[in-house]
Amino acid sequence: MLNSELIPLLQMSIGPVILISGVGLILLSMTNRYGRVIDRSRQLAEAVRNAVEEDMERLSSELSILTLRARLLRTAIAMASFSVLFAAVLILSLFVFGLLKFEGALISAMLFMCCIVSLALALIWFLSDINMSLKALDIETSGTKQRLSQRLSAVVSSRRK
Repeated sequence: MLNSELIPLLQMSIGPVILISGVGLILLSMTNRYGRVIDRSRQLAEAVRNAVEEDMERLSSELSILTLRARLLRTAIAMASFSVLFAAVLILSLFVFGLLKFEGALISAMLFMCCIVSLALALIWFLSDINMSLKALDIETSGTKQRLSQRLSAVVSSRRK
């Protein structure tokens, strides 16, 4: 292979390489969120073991949401990883096709589409996790909001007297 043939191959592989770098950063964010979900699940599991009856329902609901979030994040991480894998295979195939002088545009296009579809699915699951985290926050703060409301009512009624 001549340098004049190698340069276009290197140019074509820049896009997938940049994609791998970007998806790597997204994966970093996803795995950090996944770790926090797992840690929080362990804390809640311990809290359930020591909880009084009135807190069991809230803790159980939070734990259920965290389990669902962990599954969503696991799927998002897998899909993002598949996206990186497809991009890597695309780069390899570009060089193999160039070395063998094989016209593989259809295969390359299919690999790129699989890469982008996997990335899109990963982002959809990631956004689903973000929405689920808001539900968990609502459940977690609902008890605090009720207690705060009761305390405020008690303060207001005591001032009226």
